[in-house]
Amino acid sequence: MKHLFLLSCLLWYGQTTYSQKTNPKYNAELATKLGADDYGMKSYVFVILKTGTNTSTDKILKDSCFAGHMKNINKLVNDKKLIVAGPMKKNENQYRGIFILDVATIEEAKQLLDTDPAIKENFLDSELYSWYGSAALPEYLEASDKVWKTGF
Repeated sequence: MKHLFLLSCLLWYGQTTYSQKTNPKYNAELATKLGADDYGMKSYVFVILKTGTNTSTDKILKDSCFAGHMKNINKLVNDKKLIVAGPMKKNENQYRGIFILDVATIEEAKQLLDTDPAIKENFLDSELYSWYGSAALPEYLEASDKVWKTGF
């Protein structure tokens, strides 16, 4: 009988100590809007942009492709497909920047990247990875649009 009581106490302790807790700030409407799972997370595609194989010295072509690259970034943001973008400082891996795309699959991400002239012309290359992150990540865009003073 003593062993049964001890076992019951251990089981109760284990359940109360290691059980999952419900978030008191949980907002079901927001979670649904953002596509969050029960952990507040969702799938994205993380993109590393690298120096591409095109070594053309045609300044007009290069300038046009990179102007198109910036225009495409703005389009993808407006379409709510691109939620993070930014350049990287010089590095030995020739990484140029990152994107986090609000799509669930690599295939969807490739279709979006095909719309970028700098990638199409091989001035930039890309590595794509499935990434699991906070579903609230797109919410920072509204604040982000209010803190830049000078744009491209």
